Amino acid sequence: MGEKKWNTLSQRLELNEFKLNSLLEITKAINENFSIDKLLKIYDYILREQLGITKLVLFNEYNQRWDILLRYGAKGIAKKIDIKEDLTHIKDITVIESSSNSVLNTFDVVIPVFHKEQPLAFLLLGNLNKDDETSHIKHMPFIQTLTNIIIVAIENKRFAKKSIEQELDKRELEVAAQMQAMLLPSNLPSNNRMEAHALYESLQLVGGDYYDFIALNNEEYVFCIADVSGKGVPAALLMSNFQAHLRANVKYNHRNLSMEDLINELNVNVNEAAQGEKFITFFFAYYNSTTRLLKYVNAGHNYPVLLNGEEVEMLNKGCIGLGMFAEIPHIEVGKVELKPNSLLTCFTDGLVELENPEGEQFESERLVQIITENKNLKISELNKLIFLELDRFKGDSKYLDDTAILTCRFL
Repeated sequence: MGEKKWNTLSQRLELNEFKLNSLLEITKAINENFSIDKLLKIYDYILREQLGITKLVLFNEYNQRWDILLRYGAKGIAKKIDIKEDLTHIKDITVIESSSNSVLNTFDVVIPVFHKEQPLAFLLLGNLNKDDETSHIKHMPFIQTLTNIIIVAIENKRFAKKSIEQELDKRELEVAAQMQAMLLPSNLPSNNRMEAHALYESLQLVGGDYYDFIALNNEEYVFCIADVSGKGVPAALLMSNFQAHLRANVKYNHRNLSMEDLINELNVNVNEAAQGEKFITFFFAYYNSTTRLLKYVNAGHNYPVLLNGEEVEMLNKGCIGLGMFAEIPHIEVGKVELKPNSLLTCFTDGLVELENPEGEQFESERLVQIITENKNLKISELNKLIFLELDRFKGDSKYLDDTAILTCRFL
């Protein structure tokens, strides 16, 4: 074998050994869970120091935005490249001969990285040596392989990080949901004066619906139901703040506050907490089992359904929702004397606004019919029946909002 052929073969063997070692080094770094910065430093070293690439820009798509992962020899010009317009049509290694973008013309080669039809990265190389003996062009398939490995590794690391963050977020929401559930009363009354039962279906792990029941003594009770505008964590936080103020006022100051005073006080609290971003619809009631008098204020909430003997009454007296204005212009306190075995069902708008596949809403008329036709059921069974009817009505449609029901029977 001639000396020239031997030298050429030897160079090829050395080159193949270099490429193999480079791939092994990158693979080892990935297996050892190197950071993205460290992976890019290895990649940079291979291209710049070992292959002699002196001009490079590596674009990578992340969170629907194209960022520059690595750049040298091209300072200040990469931002002038429109990825969508100039590069996304390139599917294979492409030599840049003539582009409408003058900045792109300062590079020699584009190497794309795709996952199926989705572009993940574009590598631009410039100042390439095109001499036959030391040509960079012959390294392009290797550089493409190396770039693919690096980009996929980075994507996997980002996906793993996102999965961990989502799991942590989920756990935090689960804890928040447990804490929110603790805010709801666990022991509703069931005695010879009255009975109460509630069901709550949250659209997310935490929600903005709330109900409460407080026994002031053996004869006097207060109860309420409320709904924060919006959904999720912000609504849940505002509702927990609201519940704390309500309970503090009712438990420690109810003798000194009229119902009007309480509503005004809560309105101030909601305005301070929400700062005009949200409001709360609220139904609040006081019941004296000796006088059988029910007093209530409906602050912009869905009208509770009262079945008082044979008469159906919608409890609509009150005022605007809390947090809608700095001051409530007028409050009307409703008063009803309850007959034995009267039934009151309070609910949030997730119930009456639930839609079936045809876009028709459940509405209060259906609820009134269910209550009147099943008034002799235990209130726990009645609430379960209402939710069964909701499920039947919505069919394959989904719940669009939190849904709460609080039903009381006055014996």
